[in-house]
Amino acid sequence: MVRKIIDLSMEVSREMVTFPGIAKTLITMLESHEEMATNIGAAKHGVTSLTAHNLLILSDHAGTHIDSRYHIVKDAPGADGIPLEYCYGDGVVLDFSDKPVGYMITAADVQNQLKKIGYTLKPLDIVLIKTGASRYNNEERYLVEHCGMTREATIWLIDQGIKVMGIDAPTFDPPVKTMFETLKLWEAHRVMNEREYYHLENMANFDAIPKPFGFIVSVLPIKWKHTTAAPVRAIAVIEE
Repeated sequence: MVRKIIDLSMEVSREMVTFPGIAKTLITMLESHEEMATNIGAAKHGVTSLTAHNLLILSDHAGTHIDSRYHIVKDAPGADGIPLEYCYGDGVVLDFSDKPVGYMITAADVQNQLKKIGYTLKPLDIVLIKTGASRYNNEERYLVEHCGMTREATIWLIDQGIKVMGIDAPTFDPPVKTMFETLKLWEAHRVMNEREYYHLENMANFDAIPKPFGFIVSVLPIKWKHTTAAPVRAIAVIEE
């Protein structure tokens, strides 16, 4: 058996595209390798290169991340309260990359995709919503050229026992422009007011997953205390 790891995470850098209102990422070196070796006293003993100290300023919603319910619900647990058993499991990709910009994915759309690939969801599957937007996630159009989930589609997935869903777009909902045009504002997000579920945003590389199901997904969040989201190194594991 051969195990293949597929990276489903967006690269984090100072140049990365972030959602409106999300702080830009800052990565800077506080000490060079040589400076640290000197300052800690190792250089005088011949050890002239040690691990450098970097400063990283990273929003909890920059890059590939999982939203906690505290993002929407004031008294809900933060990212440190997301159950880890929800974050590792069988994955399924539903492909909506043929949908137009601003399209709102319905429960019927989800059901039709499942029928098309011949898969029946089971509790704690991790559902990946493929919009195709991650193909240009280093361009500004990434923020506006994607489809997104509706309230009804999100609730339908929860009713099937799904706790974690992910999307290769900057928001789980349709683009901001579409939401304000329709006055359907973050309706998929706001399902968190009623039901326990978690979604990932800024996922990537779904095109590299060779089949729509029959693989493992790992999306374990960093244990950031009481934050509205946390970074994730998302991967798919294929064993053949």
